[in-house]
Amino acid sequence: MTAKLSKCLTVLFVVFSFITGATAQENPVQFMSRANAKVARAAALKNRWEGPVDGPKIHKKKKIIFIAGDMSDAAIAGVFHGVREASAAGAWETLSIDCRGRCNQGAAIISQAIDMKADGIILAGVDVATQAKGIAAAAKAKVPVVGWHASVKSGPTDGLFTNITSNPKEAAQVAALFTVVDSNSKAGIVVFTDSSNPYMAAKSAAMIEAIKQCDGCRILSVEDVPLSDAYLKMKGVVENVVKRHGAKWTHVMAVNDFYFDLLDASSIAPLVASNKLSGISAGDGSATAYRRIRSKGIQSGTVPEPLTMHAWQLVDELNRAFSDQPASAFVTPVHLVTSQNIAYDGGEKNTFDPANDYRNHYQHMWAK
Repeated sequence: MTAKLSKCLTVLFVVFSFITGATAQENPVQFMSRANAKVARAAALKNRWEGPVDGPKIHKKKKIIFIAGDMSDAAIAGVFHGVREASAAGAWETLSIDCRGRCNQGAAIISQAIDMKADGIILAGVDVATQAKGIAAAAKAKVPVVGWHASVKSGPTDGLFTNITSNPKEAAQVAALFTVVDSNSKAGIVVFTDSSNPYMAAKSAAMIEAIKQCDGCRILSVEDVPLSDAYLKMKGVVENVVKRHGAKWTHVMAVNDFYFDLLDASSIAPLVASNKLSGISAGDGSATAYRRIRSKGIQSGTVPEPLTMHAWQLVDELNRAFSDQPASAFVTPVHLVTSQNIAYDGGEKNTFDPANDYRNHYQHMWAK
């Protein structure tokens, strides 16, 4: 091996190690120790405020247009209701446009929001890469656009003032390491993903990369089942997986809780009953996921997002844009919910709502 090639490989390993936490000398015992530590950190109570403490006084009577990728998505709907709650502090008017899953088909949806005399726009669950013309029109009209899950990246990106999302790779790694710990490094895993969504595709790629570090774990298959028609395809996919892998299939990892809704359905659950599957989702913390975890059913954990807290941050980021101030750069830490900590941080209401008093922190900041 040449010195130049050796140096390149070393650099690549350092980058990979930085992302995953792996070390060059790490043996299986060390790997399990690191996995347990990362899982424990993610599962810890989220009762300390780690967001911004300084920002502008809230502007009054703004009109916000909330562009929803699909309002039937419980997470998007939850963010919308949270935005309405938070924006009441400034007497903002918040209206919605529901794309019903078709925002990415070339419609000038952002231009429609501008025509509605928007002071600010929220792009929720819509891939900003498909909205270049609209973003350019918003910039020309001097209407700030903030995103929620509009990109894999958090912070200012692709013309957005900022994009709010948990780190998908971090969420995926926590889910994967929980599977390692839950199975004591002996998991036969099927991954369910939706490659049509860049955010979800990034999660499943990170899951697979993390599981590769576990000597006793095996990825049996990666099933690409788009969420848009998963309810039609899931039964056939599960039948095929059971036929191919039988009892070797012991664990499920999914990029969204909805896959577990389907696995739990009366038409599919009997197909996997003998496998006694255990699974985790790297998003999004639905009420049904909480109920499954509490009852110790097929789903053992989820990596949820704080939908209402994200909504308050969306309002804060727009307020910063209205004041010509930079985005806050706040990214919410990854959280893991299991049967052991489900009673905390909003779990009693079947949702992830951190006990860090974020509402009062934002209201105090806006009242200065």
